[in-house]
Amino acid sequence: MEAILKYFQLNAKQQSQIRQIQPLYHFWNQKINVVSRQDIENIYQHHVLHSLAISKFVEFLPNTQILDLGTGGGFPGIPLAIMYPDVHFHLVDSIDKKVQVVEAIYKALGLRNITVEQIRAEDIKEKYDFIITRAVADFMILYEWSINLIRRGLSFNDVPNGLIALKGGNLEMELAPFKQLIYKFPIQDYFSESWFYDKYIVFMPLD
Repeated sequence: MEAILKYFQLNAKQQSQIRQIQPLYHFWNQKINVVSRQDIENIYQHHVLHSLAISKFVEFLPNTQILDLGTGGGFPGIPLAIMYPDVHFHLVDSIDKKVQVVEAIYKALGLRNITVEQIRAEDIKEKYDFIITRAVADFMILYEWSINLIRRGLSFNDVPNGLIALKGGNLEMELAPFKQLIYKFPIQDYFSESWFYDKYIVFMPLD
């Protein structure tokens, strides 16, 4: 929790919601494994703060529509929904058990700006201002899933509508086909913790 407050000014409600995250995930993870068990103790740095790195790249304006593609345990969508209560987040995953856990957690947190759905990426019909994703698939696959899901010509945030992916490790080969089309930002530019040294935000405008 201290790592979050080190970088973000949160109101009392947001602080309360963030504090509830660890006990909620500890409870649900004993039933359905949605976060690696060794990460539960580090959930604030490895999952919450990592997710909130996106808010250092772009400050979403009210009424922005965001798709969290392959949300897994609810990251990055749930922390960002706490940060931006006037932004709508649609969290989707193909695995029903994960969707059930995410639904239980966001309701326990009292978040009213989230909807959750079990659906395959290929079957999504709605369009969004941004697609966010974390540790889901190769960037080429993310691009193929996302290209028809972004609203075109309707950008109103500080950056164009597009795909925002949290990625880690050596990305040279994975991102080579998109070299002139993407922007890569080291998360250590935002957070000093050593865990973030090889973590990146990869942004591809699709407006």
